[in-house]
Amino acid sequence: MQETKGRDMDPVDHLMQIFATAGAARYGGEPVSQLDHALQCAVWARGADADDGLVAAALLHDIGHLTYREPEEAMAEAVDDLHENRGAHLLAEWFPPEVTEPVRLHVAAKRYLCVEDPGYFDRLSEGSKRSLELQGGAFSEREAASFIVQPFAEAAVRLRRWDEAAKIPGARTPDLESFRPLLASVMVGGGNGR
Repeated sequence: MQETKGRDMDPVDHLMQIFATAGAARYGGEPVSQLDHALQCAVWARGADADDGLVAAALLHDIGHLTYREPEEAMAEAVDDLHENRGAHLLAEWFPPEVTEPVRLHVAAKRYLCVEDPGYFDRLSEGSKRSLELQGGAFSEREAASFIVQPFAEAAVRLRRWDEAAKIPGARTPDLESFRPLLASVMVGGGNGR
């Protein structure tokens, strides 16, 4: 498990190591790698003029997949791997809620959008539809209303839309290293990390 390895190293180096070790794995049933998906999501966030914290959240939103097991294994075993909680927990050691909360809420945002955006479910990839089922399916109207009033829920909804768009095979993106200064700048303590 990657989550506990490298705790004594610089936090950004630790995150880069996680991507270097596990980022080449396929992103669920999608035609891109975990790293490609993360980079594309961050590029979408930048293109939407998101603040640096939300760009970092977009880049790191699926880090929980990379610290535990392959998403395909969880789906094959019909379990929700709770990657959003694991990822937010890992990141909370170094990042403020502006980064960790959209990560924690991005799965709930998918459940919310299935209720609040007509046609959203139909636009989901088959992999996203399968994971949605494991994650509890679409929210009820009441659950959706409770979700959207939480702090950072709107940011999580924005992140979720970029997440769905970030599955383009062969898309050109900046490399991971180019995001190092951004990650360091949004860390608690301005890059001291610890």
